[in-house]
Formats: sequence, structure tokens, C-alpha cells
Amino acid sequence: MVGLDDDMAQANAALGLTPARTHLLWELGQRGPVPQRVLAEALKVTPRAVTGLVDALVAQRLVTRAAHPTDRRATLVTLTPRGETLVAQLKRDHKRLARALFASMSRGEFESFAQALAGVIDRLRAHLSAAGAEV
Repeated sequence: MVGLDDDMAQANAALGLTPARTHLLWELGQRGPVPQRVLAEALKVTPRAVTGLVDALVAQRLVTRAAHPTDRRATLVTLTPRGETLVAQLKRDHKRLARALFASMSRGEFESFAQALAGVIDRLRAHLSAAGAEV
């Protein structure tokens, strides 16, 4: 797993991104324009931390920040065309990696693996919940 983390960190750095900024862009790409509060919840960070991340992404011209059209207390974050292009690249890279990791598996092997992994994740969540950790 360390090798994969290192590869991701290098790829992020080549794009001028930190893992946290990449995660924010990924969430924004999945959700569309959303208030900063929604991003804070999705990333499990404080609203102040999201403000810093959004500031950096605005400076990179990857997102814009504007007043929410119906909630005057909220700030809406939106991908710029440059940000949309970058998120599309991230999605392509994600699919390419998934294909490389699982291409040699038959459909049955993959389904068995996915089912076993889902069970492991469920047990891990239960363990962390019982221990009082945030899941």
C-alpha cells in the first residue's frame, strides 16, 4: 500500500496538488457545485480547513467561489473548465488503475473478491464504531 500511496503523492505533486486538494476536487467532481459546508462534511474536516483548500484551488484557477443563489449564508464552490478537465483526467487515471489491478481476474473471481472485501470493510467499520472511532 505504501508504494501506491507514494505513486499517488507523486502524481498529485506533478499536478500541483496535495492529497487533500485532490480529494476536494474528486468530491466536487462527484457532487457538482456545492456549499463549502458540504465539502467539509464529505472530507471530514472543519469548515476552516475547507476554506484553506478552496483558497488554494481558487489560486490555481481550478474552482470558483460564489454566493449561494438561495442561501445568503452559504458559499458555493464550482469547478472551473480547467478544474473539470483535471477531474476528468483523475477519473480516467482511476479507471486505468482499476483495469490494471483487476484485468487478470475473471468476472467470478472479481465478484468473489468484491464480496469478500465488502465483508472486511463492514467488519472494520463495526470494529471502529465499537472502539468509538469515527468511520
